[in-house]
Amino acid sequence: MKQNIVEKILTSHLKEGEFIKGSEIGIRIDQTLTQDATGTMAYLQFEAMGLKEIKTDLSVSYVDHNTVQVGFENSDDHKYLQTVAARYGVVYSRPGNGICHQVHLERFGKPGTTLLGSDSHTPTGGGIGQVAIGAGGLDVAVAMGGGLFYTTCPKVYLVNLTGELQPWATAKDVVLKMLEILTTKGNVGVMLEYGGKGVKSLSVPQRATIANMGAEMGVTCSVFPSDNVTKKFMKAQGREADWAELKADRGARYDRVIDLDLSAVEPMAAAPHSPGNIKKIADLDGQPVDQVCIGSCTNSSYRDMITVAEILKGRRVAQSVSLGIAPGSRQVLQMMARKGALANLLDSGARILESACGFCIGNHFSPKSGGVSLRTSNRNFEARSGTKDAQVYLVSPEVAALAAVTGKFTDPRKAGIPYPAVKEPAAFLVDDSMFIKPSPELKGTEVFRGPNIGEPPKNDRMPEALKGAVMIVAGDKITTDHIMPAGARLKYRSNVPAYAKYVFENLDPEFHKRCMDSKAAGNHNVIVAGESYGQGSSREHAAMCPMYLGVKAVVAKSFERIHAANLINFGIAPLTFKNQADYETIKAGDKLSCGDWRAAIAEGRPVTLKNERTGAAIECVCALSGRQRAILTAGGLLNQTTGK
Repeated sequence: MKQNIVEKILTSHLKEGEFIKGSEIGIRIDQTLTQDATGTMAYLQFEAMGLKEIKTDLSVSYVDHNTVQVGFENSDDHKYLQTVAARYGVVYSRPGNGICHQVHLERFGKPGTTLLGSDSHTPTGGGIGQVAIGAGGLDVAVAMGGGLFYTTCPKVYLVNLTGELQPWATAKDVVLKMLEILTTKGNVGVMLEYGGKGVKSLSVPQRATIANMGAEMGVTCSVFPSDNVTKKFMKAQGREADWAELKADRGARYDRVIDLDLSAVEPMAAAPHSPGNIKKIADLDGQPVDQVCIGSCTNSSYRDMITVAEILKGRRVAQSVSLGIAPGSRQVLQMMARKGALANLLDSGARILESACGFCIGNHFSPKSGGVSLRTSNRNFEARSGTKDAQVYLVSPEVAALAAVTGKFTDPRKAGIPYPAVKEPAAFLVDDSMFIKPSPELKGTEVFRGPNIGEPPKNDRMPEALKGAVMIVAGDKITTDHIMPAGARLKYRSNVPAYAKYVFENLDPEFHKRCMDSKAAGNHNVIVAGESYGQGSSREHAAMCPMYLGVKAVVAKSFERIHAANLINFGIAPLTFKNQADYETIKAGDKLSCGDWRAAIAEGRPVTLKNERTGAAIECVCALSGRQRAILTAGGLLNQTTGK
């Protein structure tokens, strides 16, 4: 049977279920990655399940999110991560070594393998030919212990690339064009495969940029072939032995084919407040800019940084603009320093930021009130930057650099500047000294636990009947940033009772108190929402903290993949309206009840909620596999795994 790339990788890793589209399958995971915002809880859960060693081929713990280390909490978490990695056999990437996805692509990614990461942008690895999937920390903990990862057997869309990118058109513009085509919703259960003659014109970092922002479309992952371009990149990284050719069979079938001519791609931007709000730079030309941020896991490769340095060489940042640049890895930063590119950036007036996530998660470098910020990152959700009324646009490094100089949106094709055609180096500087690798001597390491590090919270077993109280009625496209703010609040990631105080902080500051009062009164708290609930980060705290507040169900028009899985893992039922018009009939404070709630979910039947205020019967669907139903009725995966 002719197979595409996705089918080849998944079928070679299939351990449970049948490869039938739409059904649940369990696959073996070769590699895992965690980062410090999600990793502490993942390893706490690993320990809570009684797991004793890592059973993947490779597991890496990166520290790249809260590297500023304001307060003791972050430093304590990092020490916990270092010691738990030493004890159980995980590679530890120290703060300053770089952003997990950029570093993993450089040093560990292998074509044809599976990678599971507790970060939604893990699909970056698709640029090197991995099926790389973002998931909640609990799923990653299970995989580290040798368990399977369960996912929906996907539909596979082929993105057939032709032509070549013209000067000033970039990989970022390609993925923004894809967002214009597929939008940010309706793509759950889909994996993208990029192919066609145009693929060979894209470098591995360019491919990784495109794969990275597949997360914004809601697809499970995006995969590129492993070809001579891949081989050249891996050889330059000193890892040619890890290379393997990977391509679709001639005549392989796809569920949809999207044709995209690279030569027709032009500079674009994602306007506030969604990666799917696509505009042409030509239509924004001349609008003033206050801040520019270049970096993040999307656009911080060597090629990106050298291109920016060439644009800024001999030029000065406009007095009205604050420019921050964060190279994606220590490798990139070291090579920039040796080439003299760092001097070009400093001479221009740029501020050099640490090789970390930083501004992308709103951890620092927030814009001024109402400020227009051009960023090369992947998300521009409202308030994510740390400034609630900021106007954040997502653009390419080239457009960002020109805006920093001119002080305004500038169509690069009309800027009168020669395009800096930067080539990939024949050899990258390889210095792995910032990794602490497992050894027999480290297995006896005592795990450090600071006062902010608590035990993973567990849910109660699902009650027989739902006695629900609606705590909030939220709108469409509620992101995990809306549910659990990032930035400075991330320092509470290991302390759920403290972090739970900030659930829906920017939408409803009283949500926490109302939930606690309702829970004390014996109610089962309920969240009601519109379409595409749970967009964005894999941050499982967006399920864990509501669970701590007594939330038993989320009723929405539709859910995004990772968040729905996280809700199930923590014993919260993801219910979808059978009739979406019922959403309009519910108000905050309504009581929703269901006498046979647990039995209906356990048996896979529809759940009918009675609204006591209106008397209406609201039929909901809870379309889960038998495995998921068992987890949900047990009160969550930790309950089920530990038998409690």
